[in-house]
Amino acid sequence: MSTMSDATAKRSVLPFFLSAFSWNFALGMTYPLVPLYANQLGMSGMGIGTLVALPVLVQITFNLIGGAYTDQVGGRSLMLASFVLTAGAGAVFFFAGGFWLLLLAQLLMVMSRAMYWPASWSLGSELPGGRSLQMGRLNAITNVGQIMGMTGAGLSLLWFGFGPSFLALAAMGALSFALGRHVPAKPKNQERKPRRLFSGYAQLVRLRVIPFAIMCAYISALPFSLSFSFYPILLVEYGYTADATGAMLALRAIGSAMAGLVIARYLDYSAKLAVPLACAIATALSVGLIASAREAWMIGLLMIAVGLASGIMTLFFQMLISEISSIDNRGSALALGGLGWGLSHFSTPLAMGYLKDHLGILPAFYILGGFAFLWSLGLIPMHRWAFAKPEKKRDNQAKP
Repeated sequence: MSTMSDATAKRSVLPFFLSAFSWNFALGMTYPLVPLYANQLGMSGMGIGTLVALPVLVQITFNLIGGAYTDQVGGRSLMLASFVLTAGAGAVFFFAGGFWLLLLAQLLMVMSRAMYWPASWSLGSELPGGRSLQMGRLNAITNVGQIMGMTGAGLSLLWFGFGPSFLALAAMGALSFALGRHVPAKPKNQERKPRRLFSGYAQLVRLRVIPFAIMCAYISALPFSLSFSFYPILLVEYGYTADATGAMLALRAIGSAMAGLVIARYLDYSAKLAVPLACAIATALSVGLIASAREAWMIGLLMIAVGLASGIMTLFFQMLISEISSIDNRGSALALGGLGWGLSHFSTPLAMGYLKDHLGILPAFYILGGFAFLWSLGLIPMHRWAFAKPEKKRDNQAKP
């Protein structure tokens, strides 16, 4: 009997993991394609930074809306909508020949990301089996998909050019939708009382842990933000070809996949500070030191290190938020914690674009690494505040 139930559980999660792989393949393709295409069109560093960062303002808003709707209608519906938007973004990228169509395609892509992350994280936290194990698998598949997407984009650029590469991106979005339709819909809880759309946030914002989780999410997203903005441009300026750039970017995702598959099960994700602090400092050092690297092996090592550290940090804040939330408000909680990702995706490309134009790309990476290190140190007082035990009320009555 248990064998049959295990087989049923595997069949129910397989379409979810396959759709996660194909969507992240499409997402990974955008990392080298978008900044390199914008660079080929002759855009300045600030123009590229704006192209990447400006749509994130929409993403932050839709991220909160997506989290709330995940709790209302379920993660499956939001996930399918995000797949449709990815396919549309790929089609617009194909026809884009200037800033405004590129910006429209970016808007569609960030709306897709805003819907996908809270939906997939919420679905992943409810999969049969241990939560840490399943979330680790989801993060690993996420990164493997991005690895294949970045590598595939590099090879596609080398062999076919930008146009066919963007069409392939659209096709992967459509494939994700076809696979996602086979994800079983969650049965509605008839006993659950209807509530307002954003009512979950009113309760969650009072929790001190949420700002700490947002800080952890911000530093975990920093390499992610650089992967689709200035990592590719740095590597091309070093003299590496498009396929080599895609392969090196993929090494970051390999490190994150290792964090999800191998290391996750051996780490303590309790309220202790050691894990997030170590990961944040390692991320900051890796980001800053890549400006001193030239050899492929050194760049690859730093990419794996930053992927490993940020991957563990990502799983840490996901597990932390899952523990402090219930099934009824988990989508909202993950979206709220995920604001750190949105803030990173907005601020990092803009800051890097400004620094690149005024100081050069190498000083930009040094400065960003220093900022990330200071952010890491800021986790210490924030952790103390977030997990401080409430003081007991003093008895003002005089003892006899």
